[in-house]
Amino acid sequence: MKYLHTMIRVSDPEATIRFFGLLGLRETKRYDSEQGRFTLIYLAAPGDEAAEVELTHNWDETGYAGGRNFGHLAYRVENIYDLCGKLMDAGVTINRPPRDGHMAFVRTPDNISIELLQAGDRLPPAEPWASMPNTGSW
Repeated sequence: MKYLHTMIRVSDPEATIRFFGLLGLRETKRYDSEQGRFTLIYLAAPGDEAAEVELTHNWDETGYAGGRNFGHLAYRVENIYDLCGKLMDAGVTINRPPRDGHMAFVRTPDNISIELLQAGDRLPPAEPWASMPNTGSW
């Protein structure tokens, strides 16, 4: 398993980028989704580009309350189906199953979202994951 990033939602991307710039982080990549109406901005400290902060700006958001601006931790895993099976066997609810062989979401006991991403190419769809419904938001 490899740590990838921590995601936070932001209301004012430029102000947040300026803030993280004061800490020494720099923008490493950006993705705009017209259809989804969001922007993803990745920041990292020079020399430590593998440990990123993902800023998610939902274009229509009017503000965040109650901690909804913290998003998730993300990890790259060797086999998403095996890990999700192990978690499920241990009683962990798979909130967003890895139907696509690429991505899943689970939650910690304190309800923090954890994103799991398959290393390399997506795995072919496999049961029981391909037909498993979402059990909650992530």
